Amino acid sequence: MLHLKTAEEIELLRASNRLVSRTLAEMAKLIEPGVTTLELDRIAEIFIRDNGALPGFKGYNSFPNTLCTSVNDEVVHGIPSKYVLKEGDIISIDCGVILDKYYGDSAFTFAVGEIPEERQRLIDYTRASLEKGVKEAVAGNRVGDVSFAVQAEAESGGYSVVRELVGHGLGKKLHEAPEVPNYGRRGKGVKLDEGLVICIEPMINMGTRRVRQMKDGWTIRTEDGRPSAHFEYAVAVMRGEADVLTTYEYIEEVLNKK
Repeated sequence: MLHLKTAEEIELLRASNRLVSRTLAEMAKLIEPGVTTLELDRIAEIFIRDNGALPGFKGYNSFPNTLCTSVNDEVVHGIPSKYVLKEGDIISIDCGVILDKYYGDSAFTFAVGEIPEERQRLIDYTRASLEKGVKEAVAGNRVGDVSFAVQAEAESGGYSVVRELVGHGLGKKLHEAPEVPNYGRRGKGVKLDEGLVICIEPMINMGTRRVRQMKDGWTIRTEDGRPSAHFEYAVAVMRGEADVLTTYEYIEEVLNKK
C-alpha cells in the first residue's frame, strides 16, 4: 500500500533529509588519503546524535554501523572498517537518520584526492542519471518513467545499471512501497501520485551490471571488480516538478573549498 504524505509530513521528511545532507557534508570535510572508513562512521554517528537524531541504519536488520561506505568496486552496503582510503579511490557514502520519527536517506560518491578521468566520468554520469530520474518524478507519471530515464542516461555513457537493488518509498519506515528500479519502460509500473515520497538511487557500474554479495552478508561488489558509483535523493512527487528533499549544496560548498 502506498502512503501519500501530508504537507506536514513532507516538511518532517525534508528536515530529516537535510540532516543527512549536512552529515554527508561533514564527511566531505574528512575524506582524504589516510582516513579509515571506520573513522568516518564514528564522526557521522556523533554528528547525527548531536543534532537530535538517531542513526537510521545502525541496527536496521542487524546492520552494525551508521554509514554504508562502499569503496571502488563495492556497489552498496559496505561496512565501515579499518580500510585506509587511498589516492584515486572513490567512495559512496549512504547515510540514514531518524528525526522526529521520520527517516532521511541519501548517498553521494566522493573522489579521494585526485582520481583517474574514467572514474570521474562514471561519477558524473551516475549523478546525471539521478537528475534525469528526478525530472520524471511528477504526479501522473509512473515509476517506469523514472526508471527509464535513469537507465537511458547511464547507458548513453556506456555504463551498466545494477538490477538487483532498487530505490524505495520513504517515511516512518526506511523502506516503503513502491520499489523504484533503475531500469524499466516508460508508462509502466506504479502510478506516481502527489504526496508520494520516494528515494531514487542509481547504482551504476563501469563494467558488467552483475554483482555479488560478500560473506559479511551486506557488501555488494561488482562481479568483474570494476568501479561502481551511487547517488541518492529523497523526492516528494508533486504536480509539474518534483520537490527534492535532499540537497547536495552543503557537500558542494565543502568540496569547492578543498
